[in-house]
Amino acid sequence: MKALKRLPLNVRLNDRPDHELVGVIRMPELTVSPMRSIVKRIIGALLALLATVLIVYLDRDGYRDANGDGLSLLDSLYYATVSLSTTGYGDIAPATASARLVNVIVITPLRVLFLIVLVGTTLEVLTERSRQAFKIQKWRTKVRDHTVVVGFGTKGRSAVNALLGDEEVQANRVVVVDTDQQALDAASALGLVTVHGSATRSDVLRVAGVQHARAIVVAPNRDDTAVLVTLTARELAPKAHIVASVREAENVHLLKQSGANQVVVSSETAGRLLGMATSSPLVVDMVEDLLTPESGLAIAERSIEPSEEGGSPRHLPDTVLGVVRDGVLYRVDAPQADALEPGDRLLYVKKVTQVDQIER
Repeated sequence: MKALKRLPLNVRLNDRPDHELVGVIRMPELTVSPMRSIVKRIIGALLALLATVLIVYLDRDGYRDANGDGLSLLDSLYYATVSLSTTGYGDIAPATASARLVNVIVITPLRVLFLIVLVGTTLEVLTERSRQAFKIQKWRTKVRDHTVVVGFGTKGRSAVNALLGDEEVQANRVVVVDTDQQALDAASALGLVTVHGSATRSDVLRVAGVQHARAIVVAPNRDDTAVLVTLTARELAPKAHIVASVREAENVHLLKQSGANQVVVSSETAGRLLGMATSSPLVVDMVEDLLTPESGLAIAERSIEPSEEGGSPRHLPDTVLGVVRDGVLYRVDAPQADALEPGDRLLYVKKVTQVDQIER
């Protein structure tokens, strides 16, 4: 695979034209089988040939044949074939001004299209870059309220899987930023938009549209990188909800001071599960089931129904864990959660699929 062109570190990516971001931003592509691609090429070539035959035949009086007997439909097909293939024997040629004008305006573009479809490998690459540049331009002008995921390692992949498990989140509303091209290829295969570059640079985050993002997930492999990314992201997106992951609990306060709304300590969380697994393995299985959105049970959030206002969350059919009011979470046993108020949201256990037994 051809290496991506590296831009100088002192160049601001966000200020560059969209066509120069091809290779930095990668829009998701639909995979097409080779046979289908070949069939589409052949159909395109035949359509170009058919259009040329019709144009020449309808204007056959404007062409001169070496035999002097005029152009038949077969002669039109012959002329279209040798013309589009750039062979050009010269035995049939446009004689009138109108026929020559049609050749310049119509036949020549069809000839170029014919070559692109059949043998234009180089032109195909240019076409692909132009198409990517157009898609990037369209995406950058419209992307709003999306989610930016920094780092597509183990934590970043799990975060994306959880996001895609939510029916309201579409793959094209998630942008992955990473420096590892293999990780970006894996993200692109899921239909995600990817940005190649270091998220510690503000211009890379701007290219990812972080200033318009609804949420930002910071999941690099190093805690110091997480702090710098969070600082940069908070500066660019003062209102975005930033969730960061760190390995060590002693760095939580640094992430909080850097602007993270929530911090997840990956090593301590894993350690707690390991400790619980020695004495209560079934509890760990249940926790993993709740954290897996694809099957079994899952923790979800929803708005309360008008009929539920004034009632107790403990009397609802759903298993309610907490009540969110004005951005503050109250446990279901808290006094503030005794009666539901308009605008409250519920954290509850949602049944995703019917599972009779949790496999261990």
